[in-house]
Amino acid sequence: MAAANYRVDLSKLDELPAREIYDLMRMRVDVFVVEQNCPYPELDGKDIDALHLRLLEDAELLGAARILKPYEPRDPSKIGRVVVSPAHRGKRLGDALMREAITACERLYPANPIALSAQAHLRRFYESFGFVGISQEYLEDGIPHIDMIRQPAIQPV
Repeated sequence: MAAANYRVDLSKLDELPAREIYDLMRMRVDVFVVEQNCPYPELDGKDIDALHLRLLEDAELLGAARILKPYEPRDPSKIGRVVVSPAHRGKRLGDALMREAITACERLYPANPIALSAQAHLRRFYESFGFVGISQEYLEDGIPHIDMIRQPAIQPV
């Protein structure tokens, strides 16, 4: 099934209305904490400085990811908290979400690589977007993960 019709929103947390923040956090907790049976601190302090990329159909949240800016000039930007609403799975929204997140990172930080910490079972999915594994598998909150990186679109001089 093809991706649904959606619009992309990229916002700082302070720019989002309270209801939209609630919807975003609710989706993340429902998937990462409840569905994956993984109690961990979802509210980790990073959302405040992150950019929140959301796929929306009208007012309905279809999926989301957060983008963290590079700490230092040559550090990677980071994509994390990639999530698709359980009600909208099977529509290739994960693909759309990753394409949009990569595009945003390349537009904002064109000379920086992009990093992510992938759940190990999704390694091939992220490899399809040009990410390569740079670590051994490790447990994060009881779930196997692997660090991955995608080289920058523009190589620094």
